[in-house]
Amino acid sequence: MPLGNRLTKTLLPALTIFALTGCTTMADLPAGTPLNQIQAKYGPPSTVCPTPDGGQRLIWSTQPNGQYAWGTTVDAQGQTGAIVPILTDAHFNVLAQGTWTEDQVICEFGQPSIIDTVGLPGSSHKVFSYRYRQSHVWNSLMYVYFDQYSGLVTRFHAGPDPMYDDRNRIGFMF
Repeated sequence: MPLGNRLTKTLLPALTIFALTGCTTMADLPAGTPLNQIQAKYGPPSTVCPTPDGGQRLIWSTQPNGQYAWGTTVDAQGQTGAIVPILTDAHFNVLAQGTWTEDQVICEFGQPSIIDTVGLPGSSHKVFSYRYRQSHVWNSLMYVYFDQYSGLVTRFHAGPDPMYDDRNRIGFMF
């Protein structure tokens, strides 16, 4: 048997197994996974917030430079809910429902990559920017704007992430 065929027969199954096991994320863990097992594998959450029912909202985030975060709730009895990706277009749409304070946004999405202010004196807005993969493809930022007086979300939208703009890289030539 030629060397190429032997390598293919030997390496292909090994690479397939590696690819299938190496691509797991927190979202692959089932609801009810003990919190100590989650923390043993992924470390402590980056954001912990109390919930009204006596439980906790937990977020594991790769911000400020990463593009992914996962969240779950743990009830008062210590049972974990489903672990879901939270920096997604679909999940950001929860901001369109109801009113959101800065603390509520942080408890839902974790700490932002960037906190900035835009506007003119007297009409400025605080802006939280979250790095994420828009439509699971594009390097983007989700901008969440807060009214300077009420502290509530006024709008949100996605835009390109300048960190990935070639013009910002050293050695860029016209």
